[in-house]
Amino acid sequence: MKKLPIAVQTFAEIRDGQHIYIDKTEHIHRVLQGSKANFLSRPRRFGKSLLLDTFKELFEGNRKLFSGLFIEDKWDWSLSYPVIKLDFADGTLQSREALDQRIRKMLKDCADQLAVSIQLEGNDIPGCFRDLIVACHEKYGQKVVILIDEYDKPILDNIEQPELAAQMREGLKNLYSVMKGQDAYIQFIFMTGVTRFSKVSLFSGINQLQDLTLHPNYATICGYTEQDLKTEFAEYLQDVEWNQLKEWYNGYQFSGNAVYNPYDILLFISNGLKFQNYWFETGSPSFLLKLFKQQQYFLPELETIEVGEEILDSFDIESMDPVTLLFQSGYLTIASETFRRNRWLYKLVVPNLEVKQALNDHFINAYTQELPSRKSQLQDRLYNELSVGNLSGLEQQIKALFAGIPWRNFNHNDLPDSEGYYASVLYAFFASLNATVIPEDISCHGQADMTIILDNFIYVMEFKRDTTEEYQQQVPNPALEQIQQRQYAAKYLAAKEYVGQDKEIFEVGLIFNIHARNLVQMDWILLEG
Repeated sequence: MKKLPIAVQTFAEIRDGQHIYIDKTEHIHRVLQGSKANFLSRPRRFGKSLLLDTFKELFEGNRKLFSGLFIEDKWDWSLSYPVIKLDFADGTLQSREALDQRIRKMLKDCADQLAVSIQLEGNDIPGCFRDLIVACHEKYGQKVVILIDEYDKPILDNIEQPELAAQMREGLKNLYSVMKGQDAYIQFIFMTGVTRFSKVSLFSGINQLQDLTLHPNYATICGYTEQDLKTEFAEYLQDVEWNQLKEWYNGYQFSGNAVYNPYDILLFISNGLKFQNYWFETGSPSFLLKLFKQQQYFLPELETIEVGEEILDSFDIESMDPVTLLFQSGYLTIASETFRRNRWLYKLVVPNLEVKQALNDHFINAYTQELPSRKSQLQDRLYNELSVGNLSGLEQQIKALFAGIPWRNFNHNDLPDSEGYYASVLYAFFASLNATVIPEDISCHGQADMTIILDNFIYVMEFKRDTTEEYQQQVPNPALEQIQQRQYAAKYLAAKEYVGQDKEIFEVGLIFNIHARNLVQMDWILLEG
């Protein structure tokens, strides 16, 4: 049985050490038939570094490592190329000076590894990089290959400080712009990262950079397909429940077949096929959560996102869209794409159960400031009441939820007073229970604010926000009255043969008061039929 390549990111170690390797060289061969300058964005821990290192070994002519792989008999092994590899993955850089110092050190290290001399003293960074490219070309008599890993990390590490992030962007642009002027000496360029900054802001010096991120030919260039798991990992996964594995970890789509995050699969196997969060816990989306709060984002909209190419294509520090960041970071993925109004439109969804549960747990923390221990108790209680149709108990738990929020944490923002705050909090809780959540549930008569489906129960909900100083109970409940008048739940009654004859359907009207900062009235009706 071959070894699992856990924490192994070099191609040579995987091949020499008898680790499992999913052959990506057919993709690599296809890349090499196209543009000489390429860019690929993928979420963290998706195998980008291994892909880049595979390019390195190929161009350096290390044929033995490619024995039996797709590309072995398709590559000219009589040629080898000098490879300049720059990697920004290590550490956190917190100033432009630190970035410049790191770049100079990387250029010096590359020069030493390639046994060429460059002038560092009295020379700026573009001059150093230019000298390195030219020196390599002159020494080896071949054009230079340039590989850049985690090209955007110095920016992302400082994304909460826009001015510093902009300085980092300019420092990187200072480096990357050199490649256009040295085109005559360059054989191939491949750059990887998490985000896709606009070409204007960062890549203006590289005119012909081809973005492979959403190219259908490269949808599986990183990650594991289900076929990979059923063949290469078959011995490890003999006892797995495939549908459950797919629900937990599959679902990342980049305009093609869905893939699994390799990190999830390797740790899932290593931990005895135990289902839990692996990839999500390796990085904190704290900045994203802050951005959602600042923009008072209505969380239920995460279930119904459709965006154009410009949202997915790039973002700039000066105008960050949280949806763009969620997609590029791997918390959202492409469910479908359509060509409408002479443009491509993409429907985005949370990729799998791991991300859904963990992301909504983080949203709960951000929107309520809950302690993890209390949050878990509330989730259990909400689940218990929803799963048995106990509306009185559900009302009590919702009131307990909002009563426990330390409102002093919101003294400096008006998030709790925003129109969608209460629905957003409940959405995060309900979604974290793996309930089916349908926000803005459309019928022929209009749309309910939210429908929750859990076990044998369907809850059609309408939310109202009240602003009066002293709330007075309203008869009838205006939220419930709206559901009834507009017959939001009628489609579920009419389609019982599809949703299940045994399902009970509740209409639920909830009213929240901004001064009480809590649920002040909740009424419901169990539909018969």
